[in-house]
Amino acid sequence: MKKILFIVIDGLGDGLIPELENKTPLEAARTPNLDFLARQGTCGLIEPFKFDWQDKPESDTCHLALFGYEPEKYHLGRGVYEAFGIGVKLRKGDIALRANFATINDDLKIIDRRAGRIEATQSLVDALKGIEIEGVKFLLFKSYGHRAVLVLRNANLSAEISDSDPKEEGSEIKKVIAKMELPEAIFTARILNKYLLEIQRVLKNHPLNSERVKTGLPPANCILTRRAGKFQETVAFKEKYGLSACCIAGGGLYKGIGKILGMDLIEVEGANGFKNTNLTGKISAAKDALKNYDFVFLHIKAADSLAEDGNFRGKKEFIEKIDENLKPLLNLEDTLIALTGDHSTCSLLKRHCSEPLPILIWSRTVLDRTGEGVEKFSERTCRKGGLGEFKQLDLISKILNFAR
Repeated sequence: MKKILFIVIDGLGDGLIPELENKTPLEAARTPNLDFLARQGTCGLIEPFKFDWQDKPESDTCHLALFGYEPEKYHLGRGVYEAFGIGVKLRKGDIALRANFATINDDLKIIDRRAGRIEATQSLVDALKGIEIEGVKFLLFKSYGHRAVLVLRNANLSAEISDSDPKEEGSEIKKVIAKMELPEAIFTARILNKYLLEIQRVLKNHPLNSERVKTGLPPANCILTRRAGKFQETVAFKEKYGLSACCIAGGGLYKGIGKILGMDLIEVEGANGFKNTNLTGKISAAKDALKNYDFVFLHIKAADSLAEDGNFRGKKEFIEKIDENLKPLLNLEDTLIALTGDHSTCSLLKRHCSEPLPILIWSRTVLDRTGEGVEKFSERTCRKGGLGEFKQLDLISKILNFAR
C-alpha cells in the first residue's frame, strides 16, 4: 500500500468574481504544479458536509467527514477541538467553549468582537484564574490573538447550551439558555451566565484595560462564548483504518482534530493560520514525515481567512504561493497525494458557502488519467473528472482504494 499525503487547503472553493473575469480565485490563479497533478491524476467534485439545520458547512464537521468520521456520531463540538489544539488536557465530561475577548459598553452592547484584535491577553487570563461557582470550576486558557478557550469542570454539565456571542457588533451579549429541557443544561446555562457577569466585573477594572482606554484602544472587558462541546474519547484513526498518522497544521482547531483522532502532531517553526505561514517548512516536514507514517495530514489555512475578509485577490495570490511550494512533492515515489478543501469560502459573501470542492488524487507510478481532459485544477474543470461528484464522507474510501 502506498503512503498517503492528504493536503487540505481550507476554504479552497469559491464563487465567481466579476473582477477576476468571472472566475474563482482558484481558476484565476496561476497553478502549474496543481495543473500537472490534475492532468496526470484523477479529479472530481466533493459536496461538503453540513447538518440539515446548518445554512453552511463548518470546518470541524467537514474535517470529520474528510476523515470518514460521521459527524452525527463523532462530533464533539468546536470548543473541544479548540481546547485540544492549544494543548488543554480535558477530562471526560468537561464542557469546552470557544471564547473571544471583546469590548462592550455600559449597556452590554458589543463595540468590538475582538477588542481591537488584542494579542497580549495572558494577564487578563491570569486575573480570571480560580473562579468557582456552585461547585463548577471555570478554567480559561489563552489561545492565539484575541481568542481563548473556556472549560467548565463538574460531573453534571451539558453542552446543550446556546452562545453568548451574537456574532455582530452593536448587539447585546446574549443570555445563555438551555437548548433542551434537561436539568444539566438548565444548570450549565445558569451557571455560565453568572460567570460571564463576574468576569465583566473583574475585567472592567483590570490595569491592562485602564491603560488601553488611556491610549485610545478598546478594552478587553468581556468574553463572548460559543460552540460548546463535551469531551469524550473518539476511536483513533489507526484503530479505524490500520494506518499510522500524523498532523501538520498551524491553526488550533486542526491540530485539535488531529490529536483527538490519535494523530501525532508535528510542529513546524513559523507554521500558523495566516498568509505568512511557513509553507516551505510545512511541505518539507510533510515529505519527511512520509518516511515514518502511512498517512500525513497537511492543513493550510489562510485561503479561508482571506476569503472571509473579502480579499479575493489575496486568496488568489496565496493559492499561487501554495502551488509554488508544491514542486518538491512531484517526484515522490510510492506515495499518493490527495488534495482538496474542507469547504468553500465565498469571497463576495465573506463567509463559508456550499459550493462544491475540487479534488485531485495523484500518484506518480499508478495513476495516469490523461484521458479525462482536466487541464487545470479548478472547480469547473474538475466537474468532468473521472471521480465524478460525491459526498465528502465517501472521500477517504476512494483515497484508500487508490492507495491499495
